[in-house]
Amino acid sequence: MKLATGEAETWVEIDPRTVEVCVRCGTCRSVCPAFEVLGWESRNSRGRIMVVKALQEGFCPDSEVLDCLNTCTTCGICAEKCPAGANPPAIVQSARRQLVAEGVMTETQAGFRRKVRASGNTFGEGADRLGWLSDREGLKERADRVYFVGCLHSYRYPEVAKKTFDLLRRFGATLLPEEVCCGSPLIRTGSEAKEIIDKNLRQIRGVGAKTVITGCAGCLSTLKKDYPPEFEVVSVSEFLAEHLAELDLLRLDITVTYHDPCHLGRGSGVFDPPREVIRAICRLEEMKGSRENARCCGGGGGVRAGYPDLSLDIARRRLSEVPAGVNAIVSCCPLCIRNLRDAGSEIEVIDLIDLVERAIGSQSARS
Repeated sequence: MKLATGEAETWVEIDPRTVEVCVRCGTCRSVCPAFEVLGWESRNSRGRIMVVKALQEGFCPDSEVLDCLNTCTTCGICAEKCPAGANPPAIVQSARRQLVAEGVMTETQAGFRRKVRASGNTFGEGADRLGWLSDREGLKERADRVYFVGCLHSYRYPEVAKKTFDLLRRFGATLLPEEVCCGSPLIRTGSEAKEIIDKNLRQIRGVGAKTVITGCAGCLSTLKKDYPPEFEVVSVSEFLAEHLAELDLLRLDITVTYHDPCHLGRGSGVFDPPREVIRAICRLEEMKGSRENARCCGGGGGVRAGYPDLSLDIARRRLSEVPAGVNAIVSCCPLCIRNLRDAGSEIEVIDLIDLVERAIGSQSARS
């Protein structure tokens, strides 16, 4: 792994007490998705914390240290299972910030910085972020609800963005006029995101939104935890579950399974709403690991971009937990959907909004 250099940022000190909480018991070894694939002690949560401790004691970071820290998907299952209450993903992210503050980072980390700062999105796209929106007439300048689209839906899954906004618009939602990346890819990989957070925040305030709705798990987590608590942040699944009676959905004669995105499930505690929506439409059969025990898709924490082979190996292991005989895998995160598709799923992988749209479409076809 090549190291990239960059301008130094504000130094972020890791509280040594957070590191000392780890008692080296090894529970995390049994659940870490990266360790399951790679098998090295430095590629599980316990090993990463040991490396962070060494850095605190003056160890000089090299490419192996960066690989150790950056192969963590920040899925949080280690924190969920840790008997001592350690939070390895938070420690890893703090260590990444420390190193980036010194200008020490991987090419992938540096690439995220360049792209987001230059274009406002993680892909470096110069195209109109609202290019998927065919009808801009009547778009409200002020509203109580705003739909935060996110980079992936804006540039890679515009059809999902359109379906989502077509539905949310019925409930008075509007869009930010110049939305940019929420900041999640920068925060997860150790870079400063204040500038783009402030840009989004000014627009949210300008719209007067009391509720921000998003269909991306990473955006949800970031809007909840890294923006000031001036507005309510809800996932599309939560919003749909609250308004099920108003959707007038028809049941579909299919069976699906549901993949819990890490930042939506373990990270934000959103487990029931997507299941309520699914059960209102069709049969649900759970995956082998679900809810708090759901395994990572392998896409988060910058791993998909920096370590694509590892990312897809983790996704294939997740696919092995899909129950037999289901018609589709449903999820609420575009990155999860993309990674599970790219890992070669033989079963259709769809967004929750796709399932809802089919149920609404069936209603239209029969009326």
